[in-house]
Amino acid sequence: MELSVFFAGTGGSLPSQRRGLPALLVRRGGERILIDCGEGTQRQLLRSIGLTDVDEILITHLHADHWLGLPGMLKTFDLCDRDRPLHVHGPRGLRDLVQGVMRYAGATGFPLYVVELEDGEILERDGYEIEAVAVSHRGPALGYVLHEHDRPGVFDPERARAAGLAEGPDFGRVQRGETVDGVTPEMVMGPTRPGRKLTISGDTRPCEALRGAAHRSDVLIHEATFAVAEAERAAQTGHSTSTQAAGVARDAGVTLLALNHLSIRYPASVIRDEAREIFPNTVLPRDFDTIEIPFAERGEPELRRWSERDTGGALPLSGAPAQPDPEGDGPPLADPADTVR
Repeated sequence: MELSVFFAGTGGSLPSQRRGLPALLVRRGGERILIDCGEGTQRQLLRSIGLTDVDEILITHLHADHWLGLPGMLKTFDLCDRDRPLHVHGPRGLRDLVQGVMRYAGATGFPLYVVELEDGEILERDGYEIEAVAVSHRGPALGYVLHEHDRPGVFDPERARAAGLAEGPDFGRVQRGETVDGVTPEMVMGPTRPGRKLTISGDTRPCEALRGAAHRSDVLIHEATFAVAEAERAAQTGHSTSTQAAGVARDAGVTLLALNHLSIRYPASVIRDEAREIFPNTVLPRDFDTIEIPFAERGEPELRRWSERDTGGALPLSGAPAQPDPEGDGPPLADPADTVR
């Protein structure tokens, strides 16, 4: 089953020519989960993979750069005659926020449920769960951990035959967990295999809660708003530096670290190189890139660049951002203190 993260927006508080405001689309099988919905998110999706009909939305916190695209997206779903319910989850205060903006944007024709989550609250889903983790920003803020349930071990037909099972339907029954003629699944199945784990920080200072929650994640997506030289300002504004994010990844024993919420004040390569000194397996996705997360026995997570996708000979998408340098960013720009969210 596919598990991937599509990066609709990888920028920080200000959009740039090449990076939109925060938005991630998690794709698992046929499910689509949108995490954050910065201004312009639906436009970013339309310019790339299409405006998908999401199953649910998770908001990390209530700073405008993480939710301002939500009212427009909800109204677009409404205009497209969505009829199935949509749940929007997030921290304390989300309900009042959504009710307030939708009072002016207009009601939706589909059932819209706004659910405020507490630290440690778990959303049970088919084959996986999503845990909300309180992180250290300014005001209520959540990170999210998507953790699949363990999978059964691999069926061993030789052990099954030795135990007296006949090939055919009995093989399938044991694999489904039944006991057949005294043969239990434990007798013919290998050890259980762990499910995949994805952790998303949202905006945060480095914090123990997230470090613990991210333990042995296949992928940790962590904000890195500041370079090392501005660690003091990062602490004041509730953000992380490149090396602090890398330290969380190292201590949590994750497989791959992806940095986002990147400021326009630095070339992205500065953030990348600083982080790799602490945690070498660090990548900086650009807008429209994807991280594929295979099962462990099939390999490690991999960053796939939008610019390198197989288009079957088609021309590049009209209006898609140019990517002239390795990380897709231009020269640094000023970023006034009062714009940092």
